[in-house]
Amino acid sequence: MHSLPNPHGMPEALEGVRVLDCSQILAGPFCSMLLADMGADVIKIEKPNGGDDTRRMGPPFIDSESAAFLAMNRNKRSVVLNFKEPAGVDAMKKLVEDADIIIENYRTGVMERLGLGYEDLKAINPGIIYCSISGFGRTGPYAKRGGYDLIAQAMSGIMSFTGVPDTPPVKAGVPVADMNAGMFSVYGILAAYIHKLKTGEGQYLEISLLEAALAYTVWESAGYFATGEVAGPLGSSHRNSAPYQGLKTSDGYIVVGAPNQPNWERLAMAFGCSELIAREEYSDNAGRLVNRAKLEEELELTTTQKTTDEWLVILEEAGVPAGPILNMEQIWTDPQVQDRGMEAVLEHPTAGTTKNIGLAAKLYGTPGRITKPAPLLAQHTREVLLRAGYTADEIDALGESGAAVINDI
Repeated sequence: MHSLPNPHGMPEALEGVRVLDCSQILAGPFCSMLLADMGADVIKIEKPNGGDDTRRMGPPFIDSESAAFLAMNRNKRSVVLNFKEPAGVDAMKKLVEDADIIIENYRTGVMERLGLGYEDLKAINPGIIYCSISGFGRTGPYAKRGGYDLIAQAMSGIMSFTGVPDTPPVKAGVPVADMNAGMFSVYGILAAYIHKLKTGEGQYLEISLLEAALAYTVWESAGYFATGEVAGPLGSSHRNSAPYQGLKTSDGYIVVGAPNQPNWERLAMAFGCSELIAREEYSDNAGRLVNRAKLEEELELTTTQKTTDEWLVILEEAGVPAGPILNMEQIWTDPQVQDRGMEAVLEHPTAGTTKNIGLAAKLYGTPGRITKPAPLLAQHTREVLLRAGYTADEIDALGESGAAVINDI
């Protein structure tokens, strides 16, 4: 059994890769955070007058810094450029010269009007990989619409089958459209980067929140394609397997997974309901799906006789996959989460000690790392522009003209 990777002194998978991140809020910053965690040098290009809107979303730590911003922008550097000023656009183009990747989520056509579209920047750096993230994609009848996670969840169908039957529409509890768009962006960027390593060619790619959400409707879309049936909400139940859901206990709920016949039989025996195995309506998965509601009632006659913890012990001994429903306080004190290093502690210059979610992808040869807290606004403008070839006086002039913001902390 290998130990978890130790990042100290070990190479990073994306070391030497430079990313210019012109996105804000969630999908783009999540994408660039994942790249930064694997060693990429991510330069966050922020707007004047407050920077990324996420700096002001949710509970603040100090001044305008928010917990949401600190969580999504670790391992990055902040530069503020004003694209409304020609000198700010010129500075961006200067940074593009030795960049590998650009991420942006402006509305369709904005970057092109600024002279910062793919064709503009490809002329400066033919190997550039340019990733655009939008609500609905850069083509089609909705191309110019603004989009948010909530809208994508609604229009992708996700809200139509999330929640409990006969209740108002419910969105997923986490921003799945935004987060999945960020993940698809990483996937697309790395595929394009591998192609670049082989051929030297950069390319343009785009991701939409709508399509990223739609991609998650695997079971529901497959069912519709096959039968024409429109999926509805099922609470915690699975669309294709039963029992695979939450069940009441004497003090709460336990979730169980019995998606195949051996697991179903082990579960029934562990619950002391072995007689259900021989019942015709429960003899196979198809029957259990048809009779899901009745099966749930029969199982809960037993599961409500013991506590969640008591059932967890019994089911683990029986080899039946099961787990409790944990809240945020419980999951962050869970021994498995603690053992796997999923809580990262950082020291921020103004917010003090902060915590982040650790690395979900654990590479053993080139492990990722979380070493730097989210940057202060414009914290790195001077150092990045100096490296790009600007003199100190030229940088001061950019600041005085409003083309850039300099924060010499």
